Amino acid sequence: MVNQVNKGNQQNVAYTNSKQLNVSKDNSTTPVQNQPAATAKAATDSVSLTPQAQQLRGLHEKAEQSQGFDSKKVNELKKAISEGSYQVNAEKLAEKIAGFEFDLYG
Repeated sequence: MVNQVNKGNQQNVAYTNSKQLNVSKDNSTTPVQNQPAATAKAATDSVSLTPQAQQLRGLHEKAEQSQGFDSKKVNELKKAISEGSYQVNAEKLAEKIAGFEFDLYG
């Protein structure tokens, strides 16, 4: 059935080692040439980043270099909580929550 589908084709295409080759009926192979228009277009393309994208890239790089949290401080807080000596400053907590909501909702 495959032979019937390809019966009208004069050339077959074979792929070897990621290089495309044309295979003719006499089994000789020739490399397929790339289109010069595609390479010319690639040479003229350019990309520019907006200031926001540059800032985001900088923040991303900073976050990748960061450990994410201060393990020493976390251990100190765990110890203080478990001993019952950790005191919550309600006024400071309220200010932080209000600031967060303002930043979030405007």
